[in-house]
Amino acid sequence: MNTSVTPTIAVFGATGNQGGAVVDALLEQGAIVRALVRRPTSDRAKNLAGRGVNLAYADVENPSSLRKALSGVDAFFFMTTLGGDSDEGAEGETKQGITLADAAADAGVPHVVFDSVGGAERQSGVPHFESKRRVEKHLERLGLQSTIIRPVFFMENLVSTGIENDEIVVRLPFPDGIPLQMVAVRDVGQVAAAALLGRRDIAGDAVEIAGDERTGSEMAAAFAEHTGLPARYEALPIAVLDGQHDLQSMFRWFAETPAYQADFTATRAISPDAWDLPAWLAKTGWTPSN
Repeated sequence: MNTSVTPTIAVFGATGNQGGAVVDALLEQGAIVRALVRRPTSDRAKNLAGRGVNLAYADVENPSSLRKALSGVDAFFFMTTLGGDSDEGAEGETKQGITLADAAADAGVPHVVFDSVGGAERQSGVPHFESKRRVEKHLERLGLQSTIIRPVFFMENLVSTGIENDEIVVRLPFPDGIPLQMVAVRDVGQVAAAALLGRRDIAGDAVEIAGDERTGSEMAAAFAEHTGLPARYEALPIAVLDGQHDLQSMFRWFAETPAYQADFTATRAISPDAWDLPAWLAKTGWTPSN
């Protein structure tokens, strides 16, 4: 990366939660951000433009638009979503990621940061983990200079935790007593920005990141401390996810294997103030849903 001028960083998914966190972190550090968007006139895109982000039209179904949007950038962040831009599930996600990686290679992007998932490389059997692993392997085959960020379970998945009879109830289809590693989306942005700007070397060009590790009851305790209300954890049966094979596979993986194996030391070396669950509750001003 040319460090003598302000770097231009392309971000795919900038109107979403994780891509948006990357944009936030990059702007904080003075980078020029180019958001790759399919609908530049959307409210979310216009909001980015109002913050000084450059918008570039890009459609995964139109690879030439991707190559044009990536021309001349110093680094590129991308993530994939289940189904990609189609209804093809995990296969669609892999297709989306391969298209984005190929466009980066064709455009001569010097450095790519791919937002994958914790455990992708460990044969989890979870469809949306395996789909991301196929994208990782494609990046390897292309020979691109790449950094892989592997976040664990998002704290944001707890945002809809509710209150019943003046008691906070945290529910997941996951047994109590088994710690679950978690990370705030904000910290995905912090770690990715550090990699994109070349301000932090990541050993092996991949890092599994987390900010906390708690059992269900320990999660409930954090909610109780934050609100001053009583709280409890209720482990739901895995059957509540019948018909949702992907999610059911993921929660089974959480419970039946070591599952996530984040490097907490590396995470905090890159993002020293990485949020634990109490920090996430406080910083986001969490309040219970009805």
